[in-house]
Amino acid sequence: MRVPFNVPAVVGEEYNYIQDTIKRRKISGDNYYTKLCHELIESKYKAQKALLTTSCTHALELSALLCDIKPNDEVIMPSYTFVSTANAFALRGAKIVFVDIRPDTQNIDENLIEQAINRKTKAIVPVHYAGVACEMNRIIQLADNYRLSVVEDAAQGVNAYYNGLTLGTIGDFGCYSFHETKNYTMGEGGALLIRSEKDNIRSEIFREKGTNRAEFQLGMVDKYSWVSEGSSYLPSDINSAYLYAQLQKADEINNTRLKIWSKYYSLLEDLQNKEKLQLPFVPENCQHNAHMFYVKARSSEERNSLIDYLKVKGITAPFHYIPLHTSTQGRKCGEFFGVDKYTTDTSQKLLRLPLYFDLTDEQVDYVCEQIYDFYKDR
Repeated sequence: MRVPFNVPAVVGEEYNYIQDTIKRRKISGDNYYTKLCHELIESKYKAQKALLTTSCTHALELSALLCDIKPNDEVIMPSYTFVSTANAFALRGAKIVFVDIRPDTQNIDENLIEQAINRKTKAIVPVHYAGVACEMNRIIQLADNYRLSVVEDAAQGVNAYYNGLTLGTIGDFGCYSFHETKNYTMGEGGALLIRSEKDNIRSEIFREKGTNRAEFQLGMVDKYSWVSEGSSYLPSDINSAYLYAQLQKADEINNTRLKIWSKYYSLLEDLQNKEKLQLPFVPENCQHNAHMFYVKARSSEERNSLIDYLKVKGITAPFHYIPLHTSTQGRKCGEFFGVDKYTTDTSQKLLRLPLYFDLTDEQVDYVCEQIYDFYKDR
């Protein structure tokens, strides 16, 4: 049996909507299906405003513009994340201040953030790892106390919640990913969620290459022109058509993934009880979205051996992030604040198991059987 790590979902009207887009002869950004996606995201997830982007990377870059990040500002985030989280702010000249993560959720340790804040700090960027929320009450409290912006990197957090609030809607800005490896996809794409109406017009200007085209389309100005810095962040309506079909089936996709996640947990729990590996932890106030099922081995050597063992058995189970502060660019544009107690350790021990909409019970059983075989004499 072969079990790939990811297979993008096709669940509804993707083909029909794409054909409809072509028939409409309106395939550029902000057309029919893009607007439908905006409306659905705003209503379903109670977002004040949502704007589709060409990637989560671009949503983060828009957030950096909206936070007015300038050279020598400092931005606090975890080192255990994708490069886009840091790149968006480094591109504006900011210094990235990396903080250690919690060993249970792999999220930024909310108790270490305040020590890293100084007069140059401009923003905090929590990353909701595996669709499990960071401790947002504490982070928002710190941001309010020190007058900082909060940008949620919710690339993995679509349709996940913290104390009943949708991830991406809690901070000033939220950034979603709709890459093909995510729960809901448009191939390449993302979205920016905006909490305050005061940021709506600026966000549309930055997203429309620095022009006030959105105001022109609403009849607020009689012509549009270049009024600010910006770039082209609009996805094609063809991509949006694919996404709209996925969002219409979001609950079906979510429920299926949660069942797969729970099956993994149930089958592998005995290995955790025997302290042979560590399974994901979800705090009681968090409703996750089954974006990922990872396990943590007891050592780097054991993790690497398990990856190789599963590969021989036809199972793709990759590791995840290399800590940004250990990279060449990370050392150039940032520094690690405090002690790296868990970030590198997690990076060396964690691997991700296959999890996607079409994954069968038989495949999950097979993956777990191979993991048990690996640990049989260990």
